[in-house]
Amino acid sequence: MLETMGKQARAAARQLAAETTQHKNDALYAMAEQLKKQMPAILQANGQDMERAAQSGMSASMLDRLKLSQERIAAMAEGIRQVAALSDPIGEVMEGFRRPNGLRIEKVRVPLGVIGIIYEARPNVTSDAAALCLKAGNAVILRGGKEAIASNTAIAQALRDGLEAASLPRDAVQLIPDTSRETASKLMRMNDYLDVLIPRGGAGLIRTVVQTATVPVLETGTGNCHIYVDAAADIDMACAITVNAKASRPSVCNAAETLLVHEAIAPAALPRLADSLIQAGVRLHVCPRCAALLPGVKVEQATEEDWAKEYLDYDMAVRMVSSLDEAIDHIARYGTGHSECIVTDSQSAAQAFTDRVDAAAVYVNASTRFTDGGEFGLGAEIGISTQKLHARGPMGLRELTTAKYIVTGSGQIRG
Repeated sequence: MLETMGKQARAAARQLAAETTQHKNDALYAMAEQLKKQMPAILQANGQDMERAAQSGMSASMLDRLKLSQERIAAMAEGIRQVAALSDPIGEVMEGFRRPNGLRIEKVRVPLGVIGIIYEARPNVTSDAAALCLKAGNAVILRGGKEAIASNTAIAQALRDGLEAASLPRDAVQLIPDTSRETASKLMRMNDYLDVLIPRGGAGLIRTVVQTATVPVLETGTGNCHIYVDAAADIDMACAITVNAKASRPSVCNAAETLLVHEAIAPAALPRLADSLIQAGVRLHVCPRCAALLPGVKVEQATEEDWAKEYLDYDMAVRMVSSLDEAIDHIARYGTGHSECIVTDSQSAAQAFTDRVDAAAVYVNASTRFTDGGEFGLGAEIGISTQKLHARGPMGLRELTTAKYIVTGSGQIRG
């Protein structure tokens, strides 16, 4: 099955590489229309997934990632239309020059080819990934989690119908129906058919793909993100940013997981921060120094594991630090290189933080929740890369391309 899918994807990728922007955009609009048209079938399939997930004891935050509604499907369709509106990167001349011997050399942006994507219980990834890959001229083979198999199947059906309606190959978007680990492992070794593999999910999935795959991997990262409230912070701003970063949607990778508070501002700031977070439904895991400033407040004692944990839920680790240096050292030790924030009115502290913190996105006085392709103006994203080769941060269209050199001569030969 996988070999057949690989051959079909290769054939589709060859056709897509030569397609016009207009034809790809027409297909994207048709895909969005099919999502709308087939919404009842998608919602019915999602209901089956939700019922199974609830019976299996899935957490509330993970159920939220799995759940679809008319509004969420409409947002998926709108996301596809937004991708269609983006500038097409294919054919872009990245640089060009002429050699002394008369050769004209141009570095041109081209598709990667066939992309494999392994992801978990977020069915919207199916449409986001398909749209981005198609606009960048790539075919895609999708392997979602078992929790969302009915939803993903229904979404993929709609997307493939849209491709066919626009006279592009249905096999430009394929979903693997088998969610077994054995099939996933085989996908990770399809070097003859896949040009790159992208894992999108929790730490366990990403680690497995990185350790197992022989196909080149574009690694999306887990998000143990921090908010550091500096000695010179505005407390009202710190409360608003921290609550938004933690509680606006705790199940996503750009949600903050740890709050660091400078000891000089902690007596005034920490009680207000704790009250704001608790009112938002957040459970606090605090260090002993923080606990001493929160008498009568219901908190849990933080353990070593809490500092490194990506909760993806209404939990937050809280630690008091003695200096900016200690905050940066804590982030360097426990952070995952995703998104880090300082809240401060000190320009020197902000400069030191942005210079020294090693992450895909570093914020000054803004919520980490903005690490998102749409919020960055890149359109839908394939994921957030925390690695440093090829792509880092939100991976949009340009990150799904590579380059080739076009060399034009007039009969030159090398002596």
